[in-house]
Amino acid sequence: MNGNDIRERFLTFFQRHDHIIAASSSLVPRNDPTLLFTNAGMNQFKGAFLGEERPLWPRVVSAQKCVRAGGKHNDLENVGRTARHHTFFEMLGNFSFADYFKERAIPLAWEFVTQDLALPVERLLVTVYASDDEAYEIWHTVVGLPKEKIIRIDSNDNFWSMGPVGPCGPCSEIFYDHGPHIAGGPPGSADADGDRFVEIWNLVFMQFDRRADGSMMPLPQPCIDTGAGLERLTAILQGKSNNFDTDLFQPLIRETARLAAVDAEHGEHMVSLRVVADHMRAISFLIADGVLPSNEGRGYVLRRIMRRAMRHGRMLGLTEPFLVHLVPVICQMMGNFYPELTAQSKVLVPVIENEERRFAATLDSGLKILEEAVARLPAAGQLDGLTLFTLYDTYGFPIDLTADIVRDRGIDLDMDGFNQLMAEQRQRARAAWVGSGDEKVAAVFHQLREQVGASEFLGYETEQAQGVIQAIVVNGVAVERLQVGEEGMVIVNQTPFYAESGGQVGDSGMLRKQSGESALFAVRDTRKPVSDLLAHYGALQEGMLQVGDPVLMQVDGARRQSIRLHHSATHLLHHALRQVVGDHVKQAGSLVGPQRLRFDFTHFSALSAEALAEVERQCNAAILANVAQSTLIMTPAAAVAAGAVALFGEKYGDEVRVVQIGSSMELCGGTHVERSGDIGLLRIVSEGAVAAGVRRIEAVCGALARESYREESMVLREAAGMLKSRPDQVTQAVERLLERIRTLEGSLEKAKAAVAGSVLDGLVAQSRMVAGVRLLAARVVGVEVRDLREMVDRLKERFGSAVIVLGMSEGEKVSVIAGVTTDLHVRFKAGELIGFVAGRVGGKGGGRPDMAMGGGSRPEQLAEALAAVAEWMEEKAA
Repeated sequence: MNGNDIRERFLTFFQRHDHIIAASSSLVPRNDPTLLFTNAGMNQFKGAFLGEERPLWPRVVSAQKCVRAGGKHNDLENVGRTARHHTFFEMLGNFSFADYFKERAIPLAWEFVTQDLALPVERLLVTVYASDDEAYEIWHTVVGLPKEKIIRIDSNDNFWSMGPVGPCGPCSEIFYDHGPHIAGGPPGSADADGDRFVEIWNLVFMQFDRRADGSMMPLPQPCIDTGAGLERLTAILQGKSNNFDTDLFQPLIRETARLAAVDAEHGEHMVSLRVVADHMRAISFLIADGVLPSNEGRGYVLRRIMRRAMRHGRMLGLTEPFLVHLVPVICQMMGNFYPELTAQSKVLVPVIENEERRFAATLDSGLKILEEAVARLPAAGQLDGLTLFTLYDTYGFPIDLTADIVRDRGIDLDMDGFNQLMAEQRQRARAAWVGSGDEKVAAVFHQLREQVGASEFLGYETEQAQGVIQAIVVNGVAVERLQVGEEGMVIVNQTPFYAESGGQVGDSGMLRKQSGESALFAVRDTRKPVSDLLAHYGALQEGMLQVGDPVLMQVDGARRQSIRLHHSATHLLHHALRQVVGDHVKQAGSLVGPQRLRFDFTHFSALSAEALAEVERQCNAAILANVAQSTLIMTPAAAVAAGAVALFGEKYGDEVRVVQIGSSMELCGGTHVERSGDIGLLRIVSEGAVAAGVRRIEAVCGALARESYREESMVLREAAGMLKSRPDQVTQAVERLLERIRTLEGSLEKAKAAVAGSVLDGLVAQSRMVAGVRLLAARVVGVEVRDLREMVDRLKERFGSAVIVLGMSEGEKVSVIAGVTTDLHVRFKAGELIGFVAGRVGGKGGGRPDMAMGGGSRPEQLAEALAAVAEWMEEKAA
């Protein structure tokens, strides 16, 4: 079986056992600021495990793409050097949320491994946590494993936890024995780190809640979280002991070897070939999920991976962009199961090629700096922090790339010195994701969510509703009441206010107390601090509010309607862009507000004026059609099958809202107009780049669009009046004006040339011989200062051999210039001469031996200064 077959067999097996197949979530976690990348199969179900979300299904199976290249889970430096370390990998997992537990999870795993995959039982052994007698008995009595095949492990390796407190539980693992010809011992032994025994399956029995005092309380609803690495399973089933020898990597390795003309099977290039193959998988999937190379955050990690791959390509002799040629290979390998790869291939190619060319421009220089610094070191020396920083800051070498280059030379890195020099860039160098930085506030809202439940959103049907205050938060602390003048967040059991989400800004409006003493809370924004908890941000303008008060809620209707227009127009714009530019266009961010819409999308060149005009035309055609907006509630799979555009990587529930406006059909939870005609008009006001491979369009709708056209029309009419033409003839009038200007400029240049020629004739006549040399020292009038240099050059041509000094004054300012022909430089230098002249008019100057300029502030002494040049020459000649 190839890797794709194994993945499919895994999913199908658990589907037969009543599991719902969940699509892989994005590598960019959408609702977990604690993670840099998705690094485990359970990440997308974290909310369900923590009890913050209701599980969509009791049984789930998935093939989850994962990346480990930063923070605690960083396998980057080992990639290519070991058999099983990867930056990108696929985790196969089955999950139970308060459904089956150990008694079912263990037999299911064993059935799949021994029957569907037909792995020989004699090659398998299992581990359990030392005190987990229940799992031990299931393996022994239900599965039938002999006791010598069940190893008790008393370490954290066999006890999983989500953190220092919270859900946790023992693990049980299945290991495969490659045989005695490979070094290594069984799990729990002194040489367990060898490659002979390979873990292929991990079952986590989430059954306890660890308290702050260390005590373990049984969870009321225990869960199952399992994981099996596709790469390891594939290696075993294909008779390999190294993951890189499987069909999950070999097509990339062989194509890289072909490009480099090296041996793909043996030799000194194997590590580099494996690094390139591994990194290309991570690079492709990260870009397909919307990550672009940058100098911070996730983009910086992507850049590190790309540059490490490029450096290994250079070690293979590949000096031209080569990663870009691997895009078709990986799309063919994995595009069927992960369609985002194929869909984003038009994005992958330019992003990768652009990054390769950028780094190639500095790679050789950086390597030279590094080699020179290493050559100066004694044996087993330390590379200084300044060199590390220079390589990073000037040549784009991530610190781990430098470490990788010198790792086999016994050289240490001066990290203290590097970190000191990185004082203002330290955030960029860190791989770990910093998150929101406000864990206290996050904890408050998690607790409130558990106490008061979800907020019900009523805003699709109404802009006014009644509710009861369930919580008030001030400065991150839950309080019972809010006094007049205080700012805070008010949470109500149900609300018509839309909370900022999906690019649409939050609603504003008023909350008014309905009983007892009056109170008025001005809502300036609405957000979701946690999952489905809606919080109204604002200030109490009068009275007092407290938990339990009934309130009447009123959304600012005019503002909401303007937001609706812009949100529906964003859908039309997205659809039109895909029609005009291409279906590779992918939303990369948006902002929908009352004053404008902003839409970011993936594309690698500026849109032409014709393309923008066509996009705008298609949008307004859809608006004029005045089609009804319809909203359907569907499953995500059914919605996509029906043609709806889903934002890949967004986390959708078991039911989604599908908004259709004419030909536009998208998964969206925002608020929209009833008919497209309500938008009135759309006008694109700008288009430009915001990042590598990302463009941005800003547009206005409705009355704002009409006002924009009105203002431009007024400017056009004013311009027409000034040009004495009709507005529709302004272009022709401007062209005639420009032609007239060009004609006049030509005539002016001719006149200036004639004047200059006449002036030159007059100046030549003023020259005389001094110390056997032709001298011209004269005052000029009627010319620009910028023309003096050209006059000196032309006089040099006239004389052939001469010393020339020209001076002019304008108000209190004096300008002088000196020129000396080449044959006279030994005797006279223009720089010295201009210093002499400028000094006499109260200034200074300098320049080259052939040409020099200066100035002063005493125009009354210019004539005397020019007359003194002859005396200066005679002294120099003597």
